[in-house]
Amino acid sequence: MRGRERGRKRGFGISDARWRHSPFQESRVSNDRRPVMRGACTGARCNLGPSRPISGHLGASRGVRLVLAGHWIPKDLVDNIEFDCELRKQRARARQPRRILIPVGGAGAQKTFVSQFIQALGSHVAEGKVQLMLNAGDHEHMRVAFAEALAAIGVSDYAVVDSMEGVHEYAERLRSGVEPTHAVTLFAFKQYFPAVATTDVLSRVADVLACKPSELAFYPVPKLMIRRVGDHEAYSALRASELGDGTLELREVEDAMAYIAQMDAGPDLLLTMNKCIVSNKKSGFYDGCKNAVALATELAASSEKSLPFLAN
Repeated sequence: MRGRERGRKRGFGISDARWRHSPFQESRVSNDRRPVMRGACTGARCNLGPSRPISGHLGASRGVRLVLAGHWIPKDLVDNIEFDCELRKQRARARQPRRILIPVGGAGAQKTFVSQFIQALGSHVAEGKVQLMLNAGDHEHMRVAFAEALAAIGVSDYAVVDSMEGVHEYAERLRSGVEPTHAVTLFAFKQYFPAVATTDVLSRVADVLACKPSELAFYPVPKLMIRRVGDHEAYSALRASELGDGTLELREVEDAMAYIAQMDAGPDLLLTMNKCIVSNKKSGFYDGCKNAVALATELAASSEKSLPFLAN
C-alpha cells in the first residue's frame, strides 16, 4: 500500500479489510489502471464509511457539541433520489447515451484537465455514446476553453444556455424523456448565482457527474472524481468511494477514461452506484441539511428554556 493510501486509511480509521474492499479501488498491478469492483452495495448501508464514529468528546471540555449531521445536499435532490436513480438505471439498461455533467468550480482552476477530458471523449460524442452538459459558470475563460476543446474534436454545432429559465426548461425536457437537441450543451452565465444553481438543477438529469472532489463529492449522483485542486479534497473523493456513489480521485485523464470504458462495456457500474445512492438515502447520509436545522431548532428551544431572556 502506498504512503498516501496508508495515511488516508489511518485518518479515517478504516481497517485493512475494509480498505481493500472499497468498491471502486483501482488495480495497481503492472501499471494497470483499470477500475476494479471490489465490493458490493449490500444491506441498509452501502459498505464502508469511517469505522470510528465522530463523537462529541473532542470539544466537550470547551462546551462544544460536535455532531455528524450528514451530507449538505439541496432538498430537491434528496427528495427525488428514488425517482432520479430509477430513470438513470432504465437509461443504463437500455444503453442510451450517457449524460455527463462537467461543471467548473468557483475558482475555475480545472481548465487543463477538463479540456483534455473533453477531447478524450470526442469519439464517444461522435458515436452517440455520450452527451455532454458543460457548465462554465460565470467564468469567461472557461467558456472559451470549452469552445476550444469542442472545436478540437470537430464539434461546432452545440446548444448554449445562458439563463436559469433555459436551464429549467432543459432539465424538464430531459426528465420527460425527450433527448436534448444537441449532443453537447454549454451553460454559461454573466452572474454567479445561476452558475452555481445550474449544477444543482442538472444533477438530477445527469447520468454521471464528473467534477473535482469539492462539496459536489457528497451529492447523490454517480460521480467521476477528477483531479483535485486542494489537497483536502482527496478525502472527499475517498468518502464518495466508501459510500459507493463515486470513484476515488482520478488524477489523470486516462484514469477517468478507464471508467468511461467500463461504462461502455455494460451497465453494471452505473447500476451499482445508483443502488448505493438509494441505500445511502435510507441510512440518512444525505440528510445533513435537515438534521442541522433540527439540531439548531432543538438547541434554540433549550436555550430559551434555560435562558428565558433570549426569547425576547
